[in-house]
Parts: sequence; C-alpha cells; structure tokens
Amino acid sequence: MVVAWWSIIPFVLLLGCIAVLPLIPATEKIWDRNLVKLIVALVLGVPIAVWFLLSGETTTVIEALLEYFQFIMLMGSLFVASGGIFLVGDIKATPRNNTIFLAIGGVLASFIGTTGAAMLLIRPILNTNQDRKHRTHTVIYTIFIVANCGGLLTPLGDPPLFLGMLRGVPFEWTFGLWPYWLFVNALLLISYFALDTKMYAKEPAEGLAKDAEYATKLGLRGASGLLFLAIIIIAVAFIPSVDMHAIESGHATATDYVPWREVVMFLSAVTSFLIGDRGARFNLNKFTWTPILEVGALFIGIFLTMMPALQYLSQIAHKIPLGEISLFIFTGGLSSVLDNAPTYVTFFEMAAQVPGDPKVAGVPETLLIAVSLGAVMGGAITYIGNGPNFMVKSVADSANVATPSFGGYVWWSLRRLVPILASMVLIFMTGSLWWILLGVLVALVILGQAGRDLRAAKAVKAD
Repeated sequence: MVVAWWSIIPFVLLLGCIAVLPLIPATEKIWDRNLVKLIVALVLGVPIAVWFLLSGETTTVIEALLEYFQFIMLMGSLFVASGGIFLVGDIKATPRNNTIFLAIGGVLASFIGTTGAAMLLIRPILNTNQDRKHRTHTVIYTIFIVANCGGLLTPLGDPPLFLGMLRGVPFEWTFGLWPYWLFVNALLLISYFALDTKMYAKEPAEGLAKDAEYATKLGLRGASGLLFLAIIIIAVAFIPSVDMHAIESGHATATDYVPWREVVMFLSAVTSFLIGDRGARFNLNKFTWTPILEVGALFIGIFLTMMPALQYLSQIAHKIPLGEISLFIFTGGLSSVLDNAPTYVTFFEMAAQVPGDPKVAGVPETLLIAVSLGAVMGGAITYIGNGPNFMVKSVADSANVATPSFGGYVWWSLRRLVPILASMVLIFMTGSLWWILLGVLVALVILGQAGRDLRAAKAVKAD
C-alpha cells in the first residue's frame, strides 16, 4: 500500500490537540475529561483503520491494535503494581537527596525497564517533595533520566532494545553503550542538581521548615508490590506474547494466538490490587485510575494514526542518507513523536542494508549504536516519545504538581536535553578533532549553565 504525505494529517492533528487544547481557556476544562480525549482519538484514528482495512492492510491494523494492547497491558500492570508500594518516611527534599533519587532511577531503568523504574519512583519523588513549591523541574528530569536515558544498558531497559535482542542483538551488547549512558546521564544529573539548588533557594521558609520538621527515616509499605513488579518484568523478558510471525506464515498453533505475557501481567496486577496493602495504595499513594485511563484514551489514537506515518517513512527511507550521525538524528527525531519502538525497527531494518564491518545482528555496529541511542534518548524529547513519559506527567498532574503543556515540555527538552545529546554526538560519533572540540565546548557551556544556577542560588541566599 502506497500512502501520500497528507495521510499523516490525522496524526499531526492529534498531536496538535494534545499540545494546544490544554492551553486554550475555552477548551482547557473540556480536554481534561478522558472521555473527550478518547472521542477525539477515535474520531481521528478509526477512519484510518477503516481505510487500511478496505485497502487490504488487515495485518497492519491487527498489528497496530496488538501493539496497543501489549503497550497498555504493560503500562497498566506496572501502574497498578507500583501503586501499592509506598516509601514510608519523609527525607528532606534537598537537591542532594533528589539527585540521588534520580541517579538510582537512572541505574534501575536499565534493569527493570524505564517504565518500571518510572512507575516505582515517581510517587516517592513526589511525596518527598510535597512540601516544596517548585517541583515541575523534578518531574521533567524524572522523564529525562528515569523514563528514558537511564534505560540504555540492557534490552530490558527500553522496548526498542528488547526488539533489537529479538532480532539477534546479543543481550550483553548494550553494556558496551555505557560511555554514552554515563556521559548523558552525568550531565543531566549535574544540570538537575544545579537547577534544583537554585529552585531550593527560592522556596518559602515555611515550606522548608515543614519539610525538615516531618523528616523521618525511610521504610516500605506494600512490599509485596515489589514481587509483582518483578513478575511483570520477568514476563516482559522471557514470556512470549502472540506470535504474529507464525500466524502470518500460516504455521501457527493454538498457543501462538494466546498473549501469554499479557496474561501473566494482568494476573499479577489484579493479584497485587486485591491482596496488596490497601492503606498504602489508597490512603498514602492516593491511587486513582485517571492517569492510566488518560494514557489509554490518547494512545489508541496515536497507534492508529501512526500507521500511515510509519508507512510513509518506509516509502521515503531510500532517500535518507544512512550515516552514523544522520541515523541518530532521524531515529531520535522521529522517536520523539512516532513512539520509539516501531521507529527503532524501521531504521534497524534500513541500516541492515548498508555494507560495513563489524556487524551485529547483520547491522554495521556503528549504525546500530546510532539507532539504539537515537531510539532510547530521542524518546525523551516529547511526552509521547516513550510510554512512561505521559504516565509520569499524568501521575504528577493527579498529585496537583504543575507540569508543562506538550509544547512547554518540548521547550524544556530543547534547552536542557538536546544540547547534551548534541554534545554526545559531536564527541563520540564524528571522529573529527574539530567536531570533538566543538562537542567539548558544548559540554562546557552546559556545565557553565550549571555553574550559573549554583551562583544564582548563592545570590538568593545572600539576599
């Protein structure tokens, strides 16, 4: 099936609704309703699905709906399981403690997944900072580090890397990406610490006094939720889902039609909800279904309207120069709006057609590195680039923490994340001394901004 450029208009319109409608006073309250989001998503997405079905692309629609089902089951099960876990106690919400939180999350993300780490840590981070006035930047950096850039070291960290493993990339290969992981996350943590120090200095004295007054040792309520989180993560790594390859080839057995992985996730989530600590879930975490319903309503439209966008991308792929840097830019840029998992697969297959040694899973290694970095880290640029991004925002919104709009978040990422990614590309991928020096200069500018934030904090304290 050949699609024209205008077929991506519904996808662009949906992104426009997400970005603009919350900012318009006349539509702000209406858009807050999840039912309205679902109606808009279906109005834009269902005609696309019908068009593809009538054009003989039944398999494409089924795969999109299956991917949505798998996505929402993962998001929902992790959301429910983590919702019964509460970090008892209240450490002081200092820049040091917040930075340690994010650093731990950045490590955990590679081993329990960006979604698992984000869902596990976002509520404790919000609870720790509940007496502070300035919390928006903490939510944003949680998305940058925990929900995205931290998940680079193993195939369990982020769905694109898991798909790469299924295509033959050795499990341990991603450990070799540690220099990129360390460089990006270290700069993000330094940037965050300096910014949080500046914002901490601006906090009202009564808020900081209250935060210090109620500081107690940390403990854990609802520890059984950790077991169910572990089961869900193991299911992601080792239990198969519906085998579409076997079904399409006509060799499927009855078991190939069963989404075993999602069944395990669903049972784990239900059991966690039924037998978990209800006080931790409802009284302490103030658990509601609103965040996961919002994600479910919006992403059904995203998955459906994304079909012609991905199809159009595959049509023009041969026109894209397939170098290391260009692959990173295209994979990262498109991962920020098309969801990073299918974008990774598209450019993985494209890179496999390029000659070059050494190869990993049939792809020149330098190109595979570029695609992997682009998919994982580019997913942080917008709210919809990676599944947990919007979930973190929704949980923060439900906790009455002000989060930026779609465009506002992009502005944050353009100022605070993209320069770090640009520095990484210049230093690690160009191979030219002058470009490397430029990358070092960009990194020094980023560190200079951190220094200015720290000096601003001192100036506020002096006043």
